[in-house]
Amino acid sequence: MKKLVVVGSSNTDMIIQVPHIPAPGETIMGSEFLTAAGGKGANQAVAAARVGGNVSLVACVGADMFGEQALAGFVSDGINTDHCRVDDSAPSGVAQILVADSGENSIAVAPGANFLLSPQCIVAAGNLLNDAAVVLMQLEIPLDTVLEGARLAHAGGAKVILNPAPACVLPDEIFPLLDLLTPNESEIELLTGISVTDENSMAAAASVLHERGVLVVLLTRGSQGVFLSEKQGDEIRTSAFPAFPVVPIDTTAAGDVFNGCLAVGLAGGHPLAESIEFAQAAAAISVQTLGAQTSAPAREAVKEFLRLA
Repeated sequence: MKKLVVVGSSNTDMIIQVPHIPAPGETIMGSEFLTAAGGKGANQAVAAARVGGNVSLVACVGADMFGEQALAGFVSDGINTDHCRVDDSAPSGVAQILVADSGENSIAVAPGANFLLSPQCIVAAGNLLNDAAVVLMQLEIPLDTVLEGARLAHAGGAKVILNPAPACVLPDEIFPLLDLLTPNESEIELLTGISVTDENSMAAAASVLHERGVLVVLLTRGSQGVFLSEKQGDEIRTSAFPAFPVVPIDTTAAGDVFNGCLAVGLAGGHPLAESIEFAQAAAAISVQTLGAQTSAPAREAVKEFLRLA
């Protein structure tokens, strides 16, 4: 398996199960409370490692209990942590997650040490990125750091995947550095100004991103599946991948599981369509378990799910 490098955040999730997501000013009584390892970068790295990826993580944690627990978890999952920085000037990142009985969630993040992952940290990990087949990033770290990672990974010949979450406006210079962009419906609307409601609007939004330089747009739509738009020369091809029907318990990190497993498929040289199906199966399994990294399945579980689907 060729090398996959994930550049991103590491958090500790504090999760409360609630009947519904409270409205502003509303206080409701929850039920179960638990803490779990999370953070988009860490979630994607763990998901990738559990399905057999050769994964290295570039991240920053605080010199505290949460940071120690996170690093120990990465090592136990077989992730290379040589470029995981420990900084005592900020606490490790934390996220407060409310999970409704419907499976929907609401998340607030205090980034802490994640925002200390600087472009200089990426430069220090330059050799790691140069040797990678795939580099996967998200937006819970400084945008300048993401841009530097995209520059170095693109220059080294890696396939660069950006999961633009949480949504923010991106600089024009980053788009030509990306091989794949994996927004959800709200994220693609923020990036393009187009509300996606049907196949025509999805294609129109993807075309905007193609014009900015992105080769492949994967629009993730939860239970509605995935919309794929690929630019090959002057031609744009689109296709849809329906989701696997499951009853969700907790959708936290489903997108992270999808992205991590997609990256493993591509790093292993598998076709894009096959990698998407594998990632969708892993995400379908993950929404049936509470928590972020706790929900990431093993490779054998994904293969068995696909066999029975």
